[in-house]
Amino acid sequence: MTRFSDIYDKASAFLVEQGPIWATNLVAAIAVLFFGWIAARFARGLFVRAIKRSRIDDTLAGFLSNIAYALLIGLVFIAALNQLGINTTSLAAVVGAAGLAIGLALQNSLTNLAAGIMLIMFRPFGVGDFVEAGGATGVIQEVHIFHTIMRSIDNKRIIIPNGEITSAVVTNFTGHPTRMVDLEIGCGYNDDIRAVKQFLVETLEADERILEDPAVEVRVFELGDSAIIFKVRGWVKTPDWWATRCDIVEEIKVGMDERGFHIPFPQRDVHLFQEEVKQPA
Repeated sequence: MTRFSDIYDKASAFLVEQGPIWATNLVAAIAVLFFGWIAARFARGLFVRAIKRSRIDDTLAGFLSNIAYALLIGLVFIAALNQLGINTTSLAAVVGAAGLAIGLALQNSLTNLAAGIMLIMFRPFGVGDFVEAGGATGVIQEVHIFHTIMRSIDNKRIIIPNGEITSAVVTNFTGHPTRMVDLEIGCGYNDDIRAVKQFLVETLEADERILEDPAVEVRVFELGDSAIIFKVRGWVKTPDWWATRCDIVEEIKVGMDERGFHIPFPQRDVHLFQEEVKQPA
């Protein structure tokens, strides 16, 4: 009982001496948290409006505003701890060490984060573009901070880490409004190459999808081993490229057959030698 009485007396004395100070500090800390939270929300609103005026992508704007808001809330929390009389120097060291450990553990994620910010800022492609990137080919559906979602030609959903996209070559097939149909067509050495050339020009010009400017181009490109090779080029609107290319190839094959032109293919002569087998005596 005597020991309990001593503890009670010390606690009472501490509350009498330190109670008002702790109460004042607690009220001040609560006030710092409340007004700091309001100030952080207001600052985030100003930050978002400033970002939107600079025409930054909405995804990146939301991410940056959330990061700024989290940093402000962290500063407010530290200020509240200071009001309670807690030494935040050691706390900052612990947070720094924890941040370093987390950064090392999430190294790949941070790489994807940085790559995502680069993709959103520099825009090598946009939603709806047909691209080859990160070892996959398809239509871009969504671009996020850490990954990009793509739909393949056969309608598979592909999720690619952004770090793999920015670390390799990106080919955007729909990055320009027009695209070239580029073919190599061969004819036989016995064919009239001027007639073949005129036929190829007429075939391209007859297709309404082939643009007049730039003009179509048909040139003798190479004297091959078994054929004379023509370079056949015409420009189309990018959405028409695939269908136009396939139709042009079909029209050229049908037209050359109708006109008696030859499309050579590699041939190989095989000579068989038969040895006489001598019968034993």
